[in-house]
Amino acid sequence: MANAKSTEITKNGHELAPLNNTRQGPDGGRPGVTIVLQGPRGSIISRGSGAADQDPDRAAWSGKMQFFLSIIGYSVGLGNIWRFPYLCQQNGGGAFLIPFFIMLILEGIPLFLIELGIGQKMRLGSLGVWNTIHPWLGGIGISSCTVTFFVALYYNVIITWCFYYFFNSFQSPLPWASCPSINTTGGLECATSSETEYFWYRTTLDASRSITEPGLPKWWIVLCLLLAWLTVFFIVMKGIQSSGKVVYFTSLFPYIVLTIFFIKALTLEGAGVGLTHMYTPKLEKLLDPRVWLDAATQVFYSFGLAFGSIIAFGSYNPPKNNCFRDVILVSICNAFTAIYASAVIFSILGFMAVTNVPKCIERNKLKMIAEEIIGQNATEEIYNSALANISSERFDYLKLQNCSLSHQLENAAEGTGLAFIVFTQAIVELPWAPFWAIIFFLMLLALGLGSQIGMLEGMLCTLFDIEIFKRMSKPLVTGVLCLVCFLLGLVFTTGAGGYWLKMFDAFAGTVGLVVVAFTEMVAISYIYGCDKFIKDIYEMTGYKPGLFWRVTWRYLAPAIMLAILGSSLVFMCIEHPQYHAWTPELGQTTPTDFPGWALAIAILMVLAGILPIPMVFLLRRYQCLKIDINIHEGSIRRIDTTVSTKEMMTDVDEQITSPDGPDLTTTNTLKNKFTIGDFEV
Repeated sequence: MANAKSTEITKNGHELAPLNNTRQGPDGGRPGVTIVLQGPRGSIISRGSGAADQDPDRAAWSGKMQFFLSIIGYSVGLGNIWRFPYLCQQNGGGAFLIPFFIMLILEGIPLFLIELGIGQKMRLGSLGVWNTIHPWLGGIGISSCTVTFFVALYYNVIITWCFYYFFNSFQSPLPWASCPSINTTGGLECATSSETEYFWYRTTLDASRSITEPGLPKWWIVLCLLLAWLTVFFIVMKGIQSSGKVVYFTSLFPYIVLTIFFIKALTLEGAGVGLTHMYTPKLEKLLDPRVWLDAATQVFYSFGLAFGSIIAFGSYNPPKNNCFRDVILVSICNAFTAIYASAVIFSILGFMAVTNVPKCIERNKLKMIAEEIIGQNATEEIYNSALANISSERFDYLKLQNCSLSHQLENAAEGTGLAFIVFTQAIVELPWAPFWAIIFFLMLLALGLGSQIGMLEGMLCTLFDIEIFKRMSKPLVTGVLCLVCFLLGLVFTTGAGGYWLKMFDAFAGTVGLVVVAFTEMVAISYIYGCDKFIKDIYEMTGYKPGLFWRVTWRYLAPAIMLAILGSSLVFMCIEHPQYHAWTPELGQTTPTDFPGWALAIAILMVLAGILPIPMVFLLRRYQCLKIDINIHEGSIRRIDTTVSTKEMMTDVDEQITSPDGPDLTTTNTLKNKFTIGDFEV
């Protein structure tokens, strides 16, 4: 070779140095020899390659619509239904949309384009992508797979609860519409709380008093959990060939249900009150830095970034797919869904609040009559006057409630509380309540399964980047994974299951995901190369990202992620993590500190999602990993770098020849001198 250089070839994180040849080339120099590792399908794998030809047998979407619906079903999940409305309400109503859209542009879309674009370019899963970019980055794929595993464990438990409520919705009246007999223990407990709270904590979860008293698994939850994992298994067992057909339901059905609910809500009294409360902007809230932090966090998690799923979805696209257009369309759809769902939720909650106010006043009157504060026939003016003169201590002692309309609306819960307690109470007030309950929980099932399918696809795609799993059938690997998840998920079926889910939700998918996302951004911007990635996007889409994208990828998005990470760690250290334990005597939940052993498990989960990144870096940086299990699986062939040379060997035992005859020196060098660590080829 004229310049005495040869190309480095990488296979799963190991660089193979060129072999020296003692023969002189035509120009007097030594002709270089490059060792190329061929994968089991004959594909050449090298660092930074376009990778469009890396796996010609790789699965592919059957059409553009299937891809779009799959990624919509994954990105638009339960968080759009029960977290975004709550954040809007708590953080300034319509004013919250300002930081939300700013963070969407500066954080969500840039990282979304990186994951979708690099997956399409490399046509590999998360592990394969980062190994190919640089061997030291292989831990990113392992970390994202680990975090996805933890999140998938508890996410399917939410689907389990949706199944339980869905089956119970086929009753009239609904089982959470009334309390048990007042003469029973449960009746007294229900009377001090509410019908929907009692059904949630005592009938569905049969919640224990604390996380330290889990009790035995509840058989009805175990059966629903088994059904949830069987459903997920049959959907993803054949990859996108099977899951790609289900997404037509999981992606489109929620929009149908939301529209039905919205049309119904507009005919109900109080819908306008709910919408006004929801979107009336409180601009002073924008001065609170926590509002901006909540917006950044919501954008990050609503897209499902850093799970490896978006990379996997991108890898099934054709090389020339316009991924930039896909990113913009999905981002708009995601934001629209969050806002639309908020309007639907609060229009229904407005109806519930208007309905609850007279009921609340009547309960207060009965308690005040029992204490002889007011008479049996007291007017509304007498009631209001007496209520205003009651001290706060006696108000709490009598368990009186604030019955104002604004208070009813401001008490909308977040997460599972919104879905299984607050919204179920609103459904009870609707005519034909079982019908509304059925379609509501069927919608939650569709949303949950869409996201769960995406997470499993990302995890399985990463596993099948490992050679040993490529030899196994996908249904077998998927079945074993789902079985392991089901067995580990039994902890969520005990009386402390809700408390365990709270712990997993608070720790498993928070710090780890942000670290993975930050590392991905830095890896693309500074290791793979921002200019090179821009060139890749231009070659695939015909669009060349400009200055905005460079500044965002290099500086703004990493800074936002560092702010999220730093604030999360600070809040974890300052505020002792708590969960809300059910107290039967009070008929309500009580904030309770997590015990030390539970926090130790939480810390181990966080470390399991982070440590693979520095560990793989150190092991490969200092050559502690002698050999990857994949290296001996591929065949080795010789490519001379001189113009006159042609491929002359496809196996290490074949003799290398040249125009002058056999080159025994080179043969001996190849057979005796080429080693990787302790492994001799």
